[in-house]
Amino acid sequence: MKNLLRAATLLASLAASAPLLAQTFVYVSEADDGTIARYALNEQTGALQLLGRTQVGGKVMPMALSADHKHLYAAIRSKPLQLVSWNIDSKTGDLSPLNSVSAAASYPYISTDPQGRFLLGASYDGDVVHVYRLNSDGKLIAPPVGSYKTGHAAHSVIVDASGEQAYVGNLGTDRVLQLKLSAEGELSGLGNGYVKTATENGPRHSVLSPDNRYLYNIGEMGGIITQFRREASGELVKVAETPNAVAEKYQLQHGKERPPGYSDTTPRIWAADIRLTPDGRFLYVSERTSSTISGYRINKADGKLTLIDSWQVEKQPRGIAITADGRWLIASGEKSAVTGSYAIDQESGALKRVGEAPAGGDANWVTVVSYK
Repeated sequence: MKNLLRAATLLASLAASAPLLAQTFVYVSEADDGTIARYALNEQTGALQLLGRTQVGGKVMPMALSADHKHLYAAIRSKPLQLVSWNIDSKTGDLSPLNSVSAAASYPYISTDPQGRFLLGASYDGDVVHVYRLNSDGKLIAPPVGSYKTGHAAHSVIVDASGEQAYVGNLGTDRVLQLKLSAEGELSGLGNGYVKTATENGPRHSVLSPDNRYLYNIGEMGGIITQFRREASGELVKVAETPNAVAEKYQLQHGKERPPGYSDTTPRIWAADIRLTPDGRFLYVSERTSSTISGYRINKADGKLTLIDSWQVEKQPRGIAITADGRWLIASGEKSAVTGSYAIDQESGALKRVGEAPAGGDANWVTVVSYK
C-alpha cells in the first residue's frame, strides 16, 4: 500500500510540473525588451504558463494573426521600421521566422483581412493607413499596394467580414473613417468618408459585432464607447454613446493626446483596448490610469450596452484578448510584472482572475490563437 501511495504521489508531482498540453497559445509583445512572450493557456482552468520568448530586436508592439491562424505578424516601431512575420507551430506555439520587410511608417495598429489577402497598418505619426499584400504562403510583400491619408493620428484599422470595407479610428480628428477596400488593396472613401464621435473623445480602437451589424469604438481621451449601425452599403450611422465607467470613481479628468515627452501628472482618462466575445454577448474595454477593465452586456435586439461592472487588473492595461470559446480574457499591463488571465462568467459576463505568468518590460499587445 505504501508503495502505491508513493507512486501516486510521484505521478501527481510529475503531472503538476509537466508542461501544459494546451492548444491555446497567447502572445504578448514586450516593447522595452524587444521580445514576444509565448504562453500556453490551460483551457480547463485558465492558468497561464510561460513557454519562452522570441527575440525580435526592436520595439515590437502591435501584432495580428493571419486569417488561417498559421502566421503571426508584428510591427517594429523603432528604427529601422519593419513588419515581421513568423510561422506558428500549432502543437507547441513556437514561432519560426517567415520574413520581414521595411515598413513605410510606424504603426501602432496592424490587422489582416478575413480573406487572407492583405495586412493593413494605421500610422499615428504618419497620419496614414497602408495596405500590404500577403503571399499565398503568408509572407509580407513591400512596398504597400494601398495608401490613404487619414488626418491627424490614425490609431487603428479593421476590415469587415466581406473584405470590402475598412474602418479607421482617427484619434486626432474625432472621426471613424469608413473606406472601401478594393480587390487590389486600394483604399477610397465610402460615402462622405467618415462619421463623427463626441468632441475630444479621441477614437482609438474599434470592433465589429460577429454579425457585422454594429461597430463599437472606444475613445482614448473621453472613454466614451460609440456604437454605430452598419448600413447595407457598409456606411456607419451613430446610434448610441456609453460614457466612461470609471472616471467618477477614480476622479479622472478628461484625457489629453499624449505625444512623445508627455509629462502631465493629472489623473486622466486613458482608455486603450476594446474586445467582444465571439458570441457577441459581452464587450470589454481597458482603462490605463485606473488599471481597470469594464464589462458590458450587449442587447441582442439593438446592440446597446449595459454596464456589468469594472475590475482591477494588471497595472496600466494596454492590451486585452478573448479566447475563441469566449471563456477566458487575457490582459497585459504596461507597468505590470505579470500577464493575467480571467474567467468570463458565461451568464453574467463578470470577470474572475484565475491565473498569471511573468511578463517583460512594457507588455502591450495580446494575441490569442486556438487549435483544435
